[in-house]
Amino acid sequence: MRMKTFDWLGHEFVAVSCDAPAGAPADHGMDGILSRIEAGIGRLGLSLADSVRTRLWARDRSSRSLASQARSRRMRGSSRSSSSSYIAPGRFDSDATVALDFVAMRSSGEKRLAEYDPPSVPLRYLDLEGMIFLSGVTATRGKLAEQVREACGLIGESLEHAGASWEQATLVSFFLQQNEEPESMRAAFERVVGSCPAGIECSFVEGYSAQGKLIEIEVTAHC
Repeated sequence: MRMKTFDWLGHEFVAVSCDAPAGAPADHGMDGILSRIEAGIGRLGLSLADSVRTRLWARDRSSRSLASQARSRRMRGSSRSSSSSYIAPGRFDSDATVALDFVAMRSSGEKRLAEYDPPSVPLRYLDLEGMIFLSGVTATRGKLAEQVREACGLIGESLEHAGASWEQATLVSFFLQQNEEPESMRAAFERVVGSCPAGIECSFVEGYSAQGKLIEIEVTAHC
């Protein structure tokens, strides 16, 4: 398990990355990961209720599904956060089937959890002291440019719902299907959003929660 603290936009964050033990079933592995993270951040005076974002990595589709269900069972109520999940066997240097990136924010405020309508497993977004964390947003129809356009449209609606806009975005994280070109992704994004002041990062993955997806986008904003 790797854990670090950092300051960002006037807030203190703790980031943890943890792999399940090699050979552990994906659901049991996710339970074990969350127990280790809970103990680790507990030494810093934090708990799972301080989570703002979790990102699940899986070696294959079956492991992603089992681990995602285990995460949802464990992270309920005040422990819910924005979330995403990816199939990315290249993420693993061990024989683990699942891993989790976990971010907590130290705060005396109360989370505002915004649901989709109708509600779904992922939150629409989490708002804590003006920091807005959107769950990963995807599309399933068309080629890459069409999916970027659709996902960005949904993100723009969520930002507006939260009282923000693309101008308040501080970090845009792209998770691109590994056979697609990042230059094409960036061009499609700029055609939709224009000049965006946010920092931009791109990671490569093999798959998502459903077939046909080529891109998933996570956004963090600050009001």
